[in-house]
Amino acid sequence: MVEPSSAEYVELGERSSPKLVKYQKVSIIPLVFLIFYEVSGGPFGVEDSVQAAGPLLALLGFLLVPFIWSIPEALITAELGTMFPENGGYVVWVSSALGPYWGFQQGWMKWLSGVIDNALYPVLFLDYLKSAIPALEGGLPRTIAVLVLTLALTYMSYRGLTIVGWVAILLGVFSLLPFIFMGIVAIPKLKPSRWLVVELGYIDWGLYLNTLFWNLNYWDSISTLAGEVENPSKTLPKALFYAVILVVFGYFFPLLIGTGAIPLDRQLWTDGYFSDIAKMLGGVWLLTWIQAAAALSNMGMFLAEMSSDSFQLEGMASQGMLPELFAKRSRYGTPLVGILFSASGVLLLSWLSFQEIVAAENFLYCFGMIMEFIAFVKLRIDRPAESRPFKIPVGTAGAILMCILPTLLILVVLAFASLKVMVISTVAVMIGLVVEPCLRYSEKKRWFRFSMNADLHDFHSGYN
Repeated sequence: MVEPSSAEYVELGERSSPKLVKYQKVSIIPLVFLIFYEVSGGPFGVEDSVQAAGPLLALLGFLLVPFIWSIPEALITAELGTMFPENGGYVVWVSSALGPYWGFQQGWMKWLSGVIDNALYPVLFLDYLKSAIPALEGGLPRTIAVLVLTLALTYMSYRGLTIVGWVAILLGVFSLLPFIFMGIVAIPKLKPSRWLVVELGYIDWGLYLNTLFWNLNYWDSISTLAGEVENPSKTLPKALFYAVILVVFGYFFPLLIGTGAIPLDRQLWTDGYFSDIAKMLGGVWLLTWIQAAAALSNMGMFLAEMSSDSFQLEGMASQGMLPELFAKRSRYGTPLVGILFSASGVLLLSWLSFQEIVAAENFLYCFGMIMEFIAFVKLRIDRPAESRPFKIPVGTAGAILMCILPTLLILVVLAFASLKVMVISTVAVMIGLVVEPCLRYSEKKRWFRFSMNADLHDFHSGYN
C-alpha cells in the first residue's frame, strides 16, 4: 500500500511553513478559470463555425448546444465529482460502476483524447503569431517553435497547480478584455440583419458539429484533479456553474460582434480571423492585443489540460491501474512522470492538422462520454443511498432522460467523422483493450511495482 502523504495541504494564499513541503489546494476562483481553460479559453477556434454554417447557425449553436451538452455534462461532473472527490475523476466513476477494466479503458481514451487536444494549442499559438512572424508558418522554424513552447509550458505545469491556477486567472482576464473593447468600438457598425444570414444549401455539417462539440466539451476534465480542490463538495459545483456562464459568454459575445459588424465572407472565417476583425474595427493596437490574447489563451489551455492529464495518471496509479511510479510527486506536488508522459504524447501528435486533431479527439472523447453516462445512471440505480454532497434533483428516470440528447449528439458527431479518423481512433481504442491485461500480467510477473492508496475509494473488491 502507498503510505499516506505527510504533506500538509493549505488553501491558496495561506503562508507556508518552511519546515514542511505543502501542496496547496485550489480555491474557487482559480478553479473557475482552470475549468474555463479546460473547456474554452476564449473564442479562439470558433471561427470555423461561421465558415461551415453561416452567422445564424453559428450563433444559435453556441447559444443552444450548451443546454443539450454542456449543462448536462457539468451537472454530472458536479454530482460524481463530489461523490468521489479524488484524483482520477471519471476513471473512478466508471470503475465504481463497471469495474476496473472498463475504468482503465475510460482513462486510456480520455487521456489520449486530452493529449491529442493539447497537441493543438502550440499549433493555434503559432497560427496567431505567424502574421506577425511569417517564418513561423512552416518548416524548421515552426517545428523548433512547437518544441520550445511545449517544453516551456511543460516546465510551468511541473511547478505546481498554485502557479497554473493563478496564471489561468491572469490569462483569462487578459484574453477576454479585448473582446469587450471590440464590442464597444463595433457598436456604430453593427447591422442586426447580418446575424440572420443562413444558407442551408452550403453547410458543412461535419465541420460545424465538430467545431461546436470541441469548443463546448471537456467539462469533466476538472474531475481528474478533484483531490487537489479545497472543500470539493461545495467548491466544485459552484465553480462549474460560474464557468458555464463565463464560457458561453466568451463564445457568444465575440461571434455576435464579429458577424454583426463586418460584411460576411464565409471563406475568411478560419483560425485567427478575429485578429483581422480587430484590425478592421479598432486598428493595429486591437489587432496586437487580440493576437497576444490568443497566443496566451492557448498557453492557458495547454497548462489546464496538462494538469488534468497528468493528475489523471496519478489517480490511476494510486488506484493500482498504472505502475506506482506514476503516483510519485515532485517537490512541487505535481505528478512528474505523468507530466513527462503527457508531454511526450503532445510532441508525437503535433504534426497533425487542426481539423484532424479536432475530429480525432472528438471521436475518442465521444466513446468516453458514453461510458460516463452509463456509469452515472448505473450508480444512481446501484447506490441510491450513497452520499452525494451535490445531487442533480431528478430521479433515476430523470437521470436517464437527461443523457438521451447528449448521447444523440455524440452519435451524430461520430457519424460525421472521416474514414481516416475512424480508423485511427478505432486502432487507439483497441490498443487500450490490449494494454490493460498486459499491465496486469506485468504486475503478476513483478516487472513493475503497483500499489493502492488505502485512503482512496476501493472499487476492486466487487469485481475480483
